[in-house]
Amino acid sequence: MRVAFFEVKDWEEEYLKKRLNGHLLKFFNEKLSLENVQQIKNFDSVSVFIYSKIDERIIRIIPNLKLITTRSTGFDHIDVETCKKQGITVCNVPSYGENTVAEHTFALILSISRRLCMTCPRFQHDFSIEGLMGFDLKGKTIGVIGAGQIGLHVIKIAKGFGMNVLAYDARQNKLLSDVIGFEYTSLEDLLSRSDIITLHVPYNKYTHHLLDKDKFKLVKEGAILINTARGSIVDTEALIEALDKKILSGAGLDVIEGEELIKEEKQLLYDPKNLEVLANIVKGHILLSKDNVVFTPHIAFYSKEALERILETTVQNIGAFVSGKPQNTI
Repeated sequence: MRVAFFEVKDWEEEYLKKRLNGHLLKFFNEKLSLENVQQIKNFDSVSVFIYSKIDERIIRIIPNLKLITTRSTGFDHIDVETCKKQGITVCNVPSYGENTVAEHTFALILSISRRLCMTCPRFQHDFSIEGLMGFDLKGKTIGVIGAGQIGLHVIKIAKGFGMNVLAYDARQNKLLSDVIGFEYTSLEDLLSRSDIITLHVPYNKYTHHLLDKDKFKLVKEGAILINTARGSIVDTEALIEALDKKILSGAGLDVIEGEELIKEEKQLLYDPKNLEVLANIVKGHILLSKDNVVFTPHIAFYSKEALERILETTVQNIGAFVSGKPQNTI
C-alpha cells in the first residue's frame, strides 16, 4: 500500500519505516493541504494529525484514496460524510492517552489551586507570598463532563485526592459509578455544584459551544474550568466574560478556539471567510494575558509513551485494513 504521512517528526519517520516495511511510504513534516496534495495524488492511504484538514477538495485530488488514518482520537478535521460517500475508510486512535490527558488535567488543576501560574513569574523578582494562598482539593467537588475513557481516568485520580465527583455523560455506567464512587447528574446540576469543571467530550455539532453564556450563568461562583478537549466546546467570549465577572476564579486550558489556524494568522487577514476564526484567536490571546489562566499549547496528549501508542495503533490500523479486517473505524 502507498501511504503518505503528514505532520511527522524524524523519530516518528524512523519508527514507521521499521514497522511498515514492504509498503511504499512518503513523509511530510508539514500538514496536508491543497499546496502539497498533488504530490500524493496516486496514493491509496493518508495518515494525518489534527492540523491537516481533509475536505472534499482534498479527497477529489486523490482518486485512489481508500484509507485515512488520523493519529488522534478526534476526527473533526476530516470530512467523514464525503468519505462515506466515496467508500473511504476512516480510522482513528481511540485509546492511547487516557492516563496521559488525565494527568495533564490535574497538572492544570494544581497549577491553579496552588497558584503556580502566579508564583513562577513573580519569584523572578519578588519572594513574598501575598496573594498566593491556594486551596486543598480534598473535599472539593469536581464535575467531569464526558465520562468516557479519559473522563474515567480523571475520576479515578480525583478520588485519590479525596474529591467528590459528579459526571455528565449521554451514556451512563451505573456499575462503574457504584464501584468507583461517583454520581451521574444533569449538566445543569453539575455546573451549579462543581468547584472544578473539566471537559472531556469530543467536538461535534452537538458539543459546539456546549458552555456558552447561558451555561456560565449556572456555574457555581468561583469555580475553575479545565479544558483539555477542544477549544470550540467553549464559547470564548462567554469564557472571558465569566472570568471578568468572577463567575470563574480561574481556567486551565490546553486548547483555545481557533488554535488550528494560529500558524496561519497572516493568511487569515486576507480571507474574509475566516474573520470569525481570527476573532476567536484574538480573544484567545486575551485569555492568555490573564494571571488566573494557565495555558498549554495542546500538549495534554504529548508524552513519549502516548506518542508511541499512537504510532503503534496507526500501524495496526493500516495492517488491519490491508488484511481486509479494518479496525477502529469511524
